[in-house]
Amino acid sequence: MDALSALLAGWLGRGEPAVLITVAEARGSTPREAGAGMLVGRDATAGTVGGGRLEWIAVETARRMLAEEPGEGPSETLLDLPLGPATGQCCGGHVVLRLEKADDATVADLAEREWAEAAARPTLLLFGAGHVGRAMAAALAPLPLRLLWLDERAQEFPATIPPGVERIVTGSPLDHVAAAPAGAGYLVLTHSHALDFDITEAVLRRGDAAYAGMIGSATKRVRFERWYGARGRDAAALARLTCPIGAALIGATLSGDKRPEVIAAVVAAEVLVAFARRPQLSSSG
Repeated sequence: MDALSALLAGWLGRGEPAVLITVAEARGSTPREAGAGMLVGRDATAGTVGGGRLEWIAVETARRMLAEEPGEGPSETLLDLPLGPATGQCCGGHVVLRLEKADDATVADLAEREWAEAAARPTLLLFGAGHVGRAMAAALAPLPLRLLWLDERAQEFPATIPPGVERIVTGSPLDHVAAAPAGAGYLVLTHSHALDFDITEAVLRRGDAAYAGMIGSATKRVRFERWYGARGRDAAALARLTCPIGAALIGATLSGDKRPEVIAAVVAAEVLVAFARRPQLSSSG
């Protein structure tokens, strides 16, 4: 999905006025968090501040602002909405929306906010560009992650890489494990069991992974545990390994459905849960 700043720049460049709506405050149970935003043009919208009656009120207000002649009306307004009484929504929380007529300064400010949000996202290293890896990249790309997609086989990557995904062709995957930030996640599904084992060993030896997943069956896990133990590694670290992937979330396969897209959907949810549960890291790492 394109960043809102890029979409807004395109709209303004074509002479299409727009209003940026931002959740300025979110208290209690609300459909979106503070900082969430959307764009409203005369005939189009992008993004969301929560949908339902809340969003309908916001869009209608924005379009009234757009209908004003240049120089008329305020350039910015606030909507203070208790969700129950004002919108008929049962969330019960309280939302303050900021609506601003967009210009080039809005684009720059929005791009800066998006950059800061992206920089704060957790990092996930996805090893392997085979059929499951491609499905996994497609499922993970829209999520709030910094996704690094690695394989030594350049020809295995699709011609079009999902937006926001960083493609890395490398014959030295262990170097990337070593260079990853503290609290990163790792998803290992290469074309080689031996390579899977080497990467997973390096991940477990770091000891700081928010998620360490290796594709394979229960039998593959047993083989890996024996191999890991034979190398004299700490058996306690194996408790941090998710293999088969998806097992930590649902405890079993979905009626034996092993299509890559199904596996990817389950694992994407599992990864998000793992990152949500990770301890917050200090700014010093």
